[in-house]
Amino acid sequence: MVDRNGWGRDRPVPTGSPRSPPDWFARQANVTDEEIYETFERDWPDCWERAADLLSWDEPYDTVLNDENAPFYEWFGGGKLNAAYNCVDRHLEAGRKNHVAIRWEGKHGEHETYTYRDLYVEVNEFAAALRGLGVEEDDVVTIYLPMIPALPIAMLACARIGAPHSVVFAGLSADALATRMDAAESEYLITCDGYYRRGDAFNQKSKADNARLSVEQDVETVVVDRLGDDLPHVLGDDERDYHDLCREYAGETVDPVSRDAEDMLFLMYTSGTTGEPKGVVHATGGYLAHVAWTSHAVLDITPEDTYWCAADIGWITGHSYIVYGPLALGTTAVMYEGTPDYPDRDRLWEIVDRNAVDVFYTAPTAIRAFMKWGSDYPDRHDLSSLRLLGSVGEPISPRPWNWYREHIGRGDCPVVDTWWQTETGAVIVSTLPGIDEMKPGAAGPGLPGIDVAVVDEAGDPVEPGQAGYLTIGRPWPGMARTLYDGDDRFRSEYWDRFSDPDRDEWVYFSGDAAAIDEDGYVTVLGRIDDVINVSGRRLSTMEIESAITDVDGVAEAAVVGRSSEATGTEIYAYVSTAGGHDPDATIRQRIVDSIESTIGPIAKPSEIVFTPELPKTRSGKIMRRLLEDIANGEDLGDTSSLRNPEIVGEIQAESGTE
Repeated sequence: MVDRNGWGRDRPVPTGSPRSPPDWFARQANVTDEEIYETFERDWPDCWERAADLLSWDEPYDTVLNDENAPFYEWFGGGKLNAAYNCVDRHLEAGRKNHVAIRWEGKHGEHETYTYRDLYVEVNEFAAALRGLGVEEDDVVTIYLPMIPALPIAMLACARIGAPHSVVFAGLSADALATRMDAAESEYLITCDGYYRRGDAFNQKSKADNARLSVEQDVETVVVDRLGDDLPHVLGDDERDYHDLCREYAGETVDPVSRDAEDMLFLMYTSGTTGEPKGVVHATGGYLAHVAWTSHAVLDITPEDTYWCAADIGWITGHSYIVYGPLALGTTAVMYEGTPDYPDRDRLWEIVDRNAVDVFYTAPTAIRAFMKWGSDYPDRHDLSSLRLLGSVGEPISPRPWNWYREHIGRGDCPVVDTWWQTETGAVIVSTLPGIDEMKPGAAGPGLPGIDVAVVDEAGDPVEPGQAGYLTIGRPWPGMARTLYDGDDRFRSEYWDRFSDPDRDEWVYFSGDAAAIDEDGYVTVLGRIDDVINVSGRRLSTMEIESAITDVDGVAEAAVVGRSSEATGTEIYAYVSTAGGHDPDATIRQRIVDSIESTIGPIAKPSEIVFTPELPKTRSGKIMRRLLEDIANGEDLGDTSSLRNPEIVGEIQAESGTE
């Protein structure tokens, strides 16, 4: 039976048993006031002043929120500040120059430590170098770097001189880089000679060179020498060596440019429904206030912590919760160049152990991989320093949630399951770990001040437990201001579907399907377009995948649609089993039983393909598009961003589509 929203469910979404925060955590949490939700509701929008109070302002703001030109909301109007000053300088002025800002862990076991004083020196020198190259306020600087210290240094140097940065994930292709540079009309590029991929030197500069040949504008390029003799390179015209450039400006300082709160801090390109990437614009004041407040309230970060977000800075999670959020709070952030399984599958836990990490934030994709590898790997290390665990990037079902808490958090650490997007800038839905109960499988309620709802096609709230569209009914500080390629696209993609401009009612459409329970806890089901239409019924891929991964012995699953003459589309499931579990007829039947009991026979896969691994990008995302191409026997296209390209042939062989 299909509900009125078409997601094939007429029963509540199952979640795990509620868990209260441990007393020891609640006593020390940054946010302990159980009235905070009511306070934010009563004082909205002035409640967001407490986020702005976490920052240092050059000039105070006049108004918390200006909604006269909705949905192009303005936050902290009249205020001026500088993001680099807030993330670096003010910590020196507070007497914390020797406090560690960044602990960098290299792919081959290298370690580098940057105090806030070190960061101040290097950010200033590179800011001076950028000015020397001709970068002016409001020029967009493209950064195409892997997870090396030059990446956050370059971001903060751009922010210092008022030049918005556009970071392009290092694993993307030359064409993707060129598209983004063209769209941003960027005339400055910071890249490197290469980086290590599973121990091998990978040529990044060749991709950057090809991209430069494809863009119309002339491009000044700075090249970081990461690999040395492992990958010699030659600099051409309009190319400068990063280290030589910094030496040229050694000891120089640059006064931080005072930026209006609404001035663009950065531009980030994300996938668009039309196939063209969208340039999401984030402003300085609201964004920085929101990521600082959520780092404080949700991730419970303090300056004394060693905090690790195991994401890539090339995506929004790394911007918000490796660079701007934790550094604004003056904490120590761990930054890791490698992958979770190189040189061995305990690499992350060795880093947690050696650095005595307090807060660890990672993706469900990684957690499911940890489950598959088994608890022997974390058991090798002392993880007792961990105080809080976080999940980000996609929904997490109860089994991996419980495994994460039990084997990484010793059964005692709170887990914050966070939902947010590139466009929201910062966490929107989550529990506050010192106050709220946790429900495995449900992200939590909207944060204080956030008006989250799940609605049907008409925009009316659905019944508790029923599937619908996840929306946000009021603005929030970290929200995107517009799209770089046009206000019209911004309105049409995010605001037109459920808004009523004539009544001045604006509702943000997230593009995600979700359910919400009687307590206001949101369970995210996946993207609206992540559906498979089988015999006229729209089935959520996330829902099917959750039913599969709930089976004991299953580590990961990805579900795609395959064209079929009989039904139009049939379901293909790619499944990876956990360590110690062989893919056999018994586990296959348990998968079918779980799907039929949870969703119904309509969702039974036509084919279950077992594979040792699922194809993943270097950021850990499962590449479902590639699996769909394999299922349909189509050309695989660009696979350059895959972390494990060798698995493609194995999956094709198992699928019979070689």
